[in-house]
Amino acid sequence: MANLTFYPIGTAGEKWGDAEKAAWLASTQIKRSYQDDVVTPLKAMQDELLALGLGIVQYGALSINAERYPLLAVKSLQFDSQKPTVLVTGGVHGYETSGVHGALAFLTNEALNYVQQVNLVIAVCVSPWGYETINRWNPKAIDPNRSFYVNSPAEESAALMALVASVEQGFDVHVDLHETTDSDESEFRPALSARDGTDYEEGTIPDGFYAVGDTENSIDAFQKAIIDGVSKVTHIAPADEKGEIIGSTVVQHGVINYPLKSLGLCSSVTGCIYNTTTEVYPDSPTATPAECNLAQVAAITSAIDFVLLQH
Repeated sequence: MANLTFYPIGTAGEKWGDAEKAAWLASTQIKRSYQDDVVTPLKAMQDELLALGLGIVQYGALSINAERYPLLAVKSLQFDSQKPTVLVTGGVHGYETSGVHGALAFLTNEALNYVQQVNLVIAVCVSPWGYETINRWNPKAIDPNRSFYVNSPAEESAALMALVASVEQGFDVHVDLHETTDSDESEFRPALSARDGTDYEEGTIPDGFYAVGDTENSIDAFQKAIIDGVSKVTHIAPADEKGEIIGSTVVQHGVINYPLKSLGLCSSVTGCIYNTTTEVYPDSPTATPAECNLAQVAAITSAIDFVLLQH
């Protein structure tokens, strides 16, 4: 049933124009620091990363403030064509905190266990403005995680696509770190309906971790390995009474599938078959931020461990 309670920007039933998008941008506020939370910790671990054969590279910057929002990734300094190549992306939706801090935690605590076995590319925070404003969209009211396609309108997505394309040997694994939060229903989905001039249909937020695979190429054993690994750290979201999670059929415990490429999702960016989108639930009464970060790390390590066994 449509919820007729309307978003405070725009006119019900009408798509936003430039004026509404400008009003939305004016309503955003800086709430935390990308420099303090991401750039400074990365630079502080630079020597340790170099000792592991990893380097920090800048692969772009956001035009809204290039100095404040450099786009940083950690890469293997030497790529070995005999080893699997792994991409980890955090903060594609900037408000999804554990994606960013899970990627940092992996670099701090687990990368040393894998640098001899795989080539690594870790884009810690794909959407730094979104991180600071705790937002799903970029400053142009565009969702980067629906914008991974040729001639992308989102510079965050375009920059990551260029980074991926610069790795000549391609990728074997991609873990895209996300969260599903209560604010999806209180803010972001109502805003989406307002922007697009559609009715807002109220949904439910699953309590627990789940993973999203590819409708076109679902590797069930790979997703199961991730669920099994994460279940040692936090609880897995159950299916609802329809056998669904966020409106999609649960294909196995804690796993749904999306048509990744047609939706322009980040997890389609490499074209690799071993890809997953993680979703933790930080607003659960039985989970903590630290637990959510650990769940993201467990998803990364479980994904890599599975592919190493196949390699």
